[in-house]
Amino acid sequence: MGIKTALPTAELGLYSLVLSGALAYAGRGLLEASQDGAHRKAFRESVRPGWEYIGRKMDVADFEWVMWFTSFRNVIIFALSGHVLFAKLCTMVAPQLRSWMYAAYGALAVMGTMGPWYLLLLLGHCVGLYVASLLGQPWLCLGLGLASLASFKMDPLISWQSGFVTGTFDLQEVLFHGGSSFTVLRCTSFALESCAHPDRHYSLADLLKYNFYLPFFFFGPIMTFDRFHAQVSQVEPVRREGELWHIRAQAGLSVVAIMAVDIFFHFFYILTIPSDLKFANRLPDSALAGLAYSNLVYDWVKAAVLFGVVNTVACLDHLDPPQPPKCITALYVFAETHFDRGINDWLCKYVYDHIGGEHSAVIPELAATVATFAITTLWLGPCDIVYLWSFLNCFGLNFELWVQKLAEWGPLARIEASVSVQMSRRIRALFGAMNFWAIIMYNLVSLNSLEFTQLVARRLLLTGFPQTTLVILFVTYCGVQLVKERERNLALEEEQKQDKEKLE
Repeated sequence: MGIKTALPTAELGLYSLVLSGALAYAGRGLLEASQDGAHRKAFRESVRPGWEYIGRKMDVADFEWVMWFTSFRNVIIFALSGHVLFAKLCTMVAPQLRSWMYAAYGALAVMGTMGPWYLLLLLGHCVGLYVASLLGQPWLCLGLGLASLASFKMDPLISWQSGFVTGTFDLQEVLFHGGSSFTVLRCTSFALESCAHPDRHYSLADLLKYNFYLPFFFFGPIMTFDRFHAQVSQVEPVRREGELWHIRAQAGLSVVAIMAVDIFFHFFYILTIPSDLKFANRLPDSALAGLAYSNLVYDWVKAAVLFGVVNTVACLDHLDPPQPPKCITALYVFAETHFDRGINDWLCKYVYDHIGGEHSAVIPELAATVATFAITTLWLGPCDIVYLWSFLNCFGLNFELWVQKLAEWGPLARIEASVSVQMSRRIRALFGAMNFWAIIMYNLVSLNSLEFTQLVARRLLLTGFPQTTLVILFVTYCGVQLVKERERNLALEEEQKQDKEKLE
């Protein structure tokens, strides 16, 4: 009674007009604020000279993004190009050895970047979890995996292990945490799959081939071992019709996204403005709401670009990697909210679905979400902000189920049944709009700062009430309805495709 229900075309047109106008108005406010604040003392560290020939400065507050596409750009291109070249040569000459080539090239790249002692450290963790897998006890494998992960997240073990890295460079800490944490998750996946399928007799060599696949090594995404092993073990992989065109299109989209972000940061200082709360507090309510929303959109774009580049290389290697996360604009339920689809799949397979079952009972769902976010907290690194983020998102996910159960309760279910299907969709979209802003607020805590989140909440819900609150809620409602319409069209296309396949 929701997505499959169509709304009048004129109503959808009105929603599109309202949403477009609101985004343009908020964007204009952000542009003016960026121009006004370009020369503020508080902006000097993170707003640097950019396109000097037209007098535009650039927001460089995101350290990782700047490093990826400046000082480390050539290193990344060289490493991935070398991987693609050797993979192609190996596939042409000895395709049965391509998985060995992936592991050897990845291990050499890791050793060249981080040093031989770091490589030996990771090999130690791999061997430890491999030995645990031989005992065939899933609880032992998961427990040891979490202990290994904790050793990379908490002192004093993290300080001791970081000493294994050779040399000092800008992205050292990022690469250390990324390579170590993803190694532990991959090894844990291997161990759990070995326990689940003892008849397959996976070897230590299989684990090393899986872990040292370079495109996934430092930044993910993570594929569970069963999927990776099945795909990389194909001796003569065959491409589907149109697959090369799709790979080219994906690579082109990644390049376009990188260029779009570069242009955007020359006009909108969305990462720097929140750091100056006095300046941010002077923004109009619409611009402040747009600033909060754009921070989450940027984080999604950043993840989409990173995974888009990596996935392009993986597709060239005849793999089917996890797709980029769903755009924040299309999210209005906590159940679909994640910024890394690979980690989401890992958590769902080994923790969330294992405990929660069908996710229809309140108590098992509560236990599943608590366990899942406990591991997520460990993955992100335990600290006060992460604790708060985990609690809020865990609550949001459970609250959705509670509201769903309440809606199925007799009196409320009869009330919904008494209204038209179009009105039911409108009511649900209204709750979706409120949920959308809960998702933004709950995730803004970790993506930006608690102080900025409090400022946004106070302005939009307290000082701006009721005018600002209702206007933003209505604009968001329009967006949710348009997302629902797109989901309805996609669902209809999928049904038509399935019907056509049945007839054939």
